Amino acid sequence: MKRTASAVWHGTGKEGKGNLTTPSGVLNNTAYSFHTRFEQGTGTNPEELIAAAHAGCFNMALSFMLNGEGFTADSLNTTANLTMENKDGGWSITAIHLDLKGKVPNIDQAKFEELANKAKAGCPVSRVLNANITMTAKLEA
Repeated sequence: MKRTASAVWHGTGKEGKGNLTTPSGVLNNTAYSFHTRFEQGTGTNPEELIAAAHAGCFNMALSFMLNGEGFTADSLNTTANLTMENKDGGWSITAIHLDLKGKVPNIDQAKFEELANKAKAGCPVSRVLNANITMTAKLEA
């Protein structure tokens, strides 16, 4: 399986602007720039997209793990908080914290955390990132 996306950039790193497009149309000439990446502005940025991809990938991985153990989630709500730092003259994604809240009937907190940790370690996005990945997992009634 392969997935693609395209990026177009015009101008300098700081004053330039670009757009991102995916074949699905979810991103269709979606704006990104220095301002959307390092300040505040209208548009997206690569780190925001990585955080979204990580949260989505993790939720799907956890859902499969829950199903494999006989559980079905009513809901899994994960926020991925990405940290990017300027180290040694270059920017790096140094950490991602996954904040999970789940509603899963008939599971206890210990089993929920066990499966969440397996999903955190095993989801494809976690496996590609060279960052410290941490997590909190709260089972809600």
